[in-house]
Amino acid sequence: MIILVCNVGSTSLKFKLYDMPGACVLAQCGVERVGSDHDAIFRYEQIATGKKIALEKVHIPDYESGIRMFLNYLTGEELGVISAITEIERVGYKATLSKGHYGIHELNNEVLQGMEDWLSLAPLHNRAYLDAIAVMRSFLPEAKFIGCFETAFHQNIPLERKIYGVPYEWYEKYGIQRLGYHGASHSYIADVLNKCGKDYKAISCHLGGSCSVCAIENGKSVDTSFGMSLESGLIHANRVGDMDTSMSYFLRDEGLSDEEILQGMQNKGGLLGISGVSNDLRYVIEAAEYGNRRAQLAVNVFVTGIVHYIGAFAMDLGRLDYLIFTAGIGEHSAFVRKRVCEKLGLLGVKLNEDRNERNETEISAEDSHVKVLVIPTNEELGIARRTYEYPAGKDTE
Repeated sequence: MIILVCNVGSTSLKFKLYDMPGACVLAQCGVERVGSDHDAIFRYEQIATGKKIALEKVHIPDYESGIRMFLNYLTGEELGVISAITEIERVGYKATLSKGHYGIHELNNEVLQGMEDWLSLAPLHNRAYLDAIAVMRSFLPEAKFIGCFETAFHQNIPLERKIYGVPYEWYEKYGIQRLGYHGASHSYIADVLNKCGKDYKAISCHLGGSCSVCAIENGKSVDTSFGMSLESGLIHANRVGDMDTSMSYFLRDEGLSDEEILQGMQNKGGLLGISGVSNDLRYVIEAAEYGNRRAQLAVNVFVTGIVHYIGAFAMDLGRLDYLIFTAGIGEHSAFVRKRVCEKLGLLGVKLNEDRNERNETEISAEDSHVKVLVIPTNEELGIARRTYEYPAGKDTE
């Protein structure tokens, strides 16, 4: 079965074409700066031959232009891998969330309406997906569209770890609860660990532009740092993370507009907001090493948040067999991994500093009670598997 996996950002598109169930990647493509005037970047690769094309300063004014360009290369004479786009039977999306639909769902009108209904919880993410899905459906009207919602992996979390201290009627009527995100990434980590055995307890740290910690027991999520919205949990590159709910009212009384408050929480907060340097942790660390106190503070806040969640989740799990670092920062920042693990001695975590510096897969010391692993995430493969496994006419929660 030919399956197309799509990841959509407000100004980006990512595609991988799979031949399932063998998980053979046929082609992949990335489009950046969608909507810019002759400043977009387009990259396409035919995997079997390794042939690539990289174009800069391209005019891609909207999703339709980017998708059309990708599909043309997909079926082209020189770099094509299929003879016609009708060979694509299913399209899988790393969708964010939909009211009343938390698992793996066919993207019918009801599910899409749920995405519209909860637009306020993920305005940039849901709007981008809704627009891109509509365009792709116009190109592939016969394909089955599957939404692998980021909340799907977290549906097994016990209610006592999901519910907030709000009137219970809000949970019943409005669905107020901890939903969790990065499900595609954490579930991929679970898929990897499942191959090592069925009885294990692990904590997965997805650290990148957006960050979360997830407790995994025998392949299932049992707790997560994300809350109901994407603003919660750890501090992120630009987003505030956990914050007192009354601060919005306080700031409004201080004279800030709702838009200024929203911008501060969503775009000017996190690593950027604290450091004043950058939303990229590499530059924040560099500034910290040169003595920038706000950059040092941002790094300390970031590390402290990760350690706090790991500690809490380890207590709930009862023991810890694996500690996983994944995503951009988790996979590449030996500095952050070292800083985090230094604080986890009480859990029996010991780091092999040489292995850590070399970004090896297993970076724990021989006498560590916890295996510390660096596992590159592969969200697209996880989505391809869920999309392929999706049973006709049946949604999963």
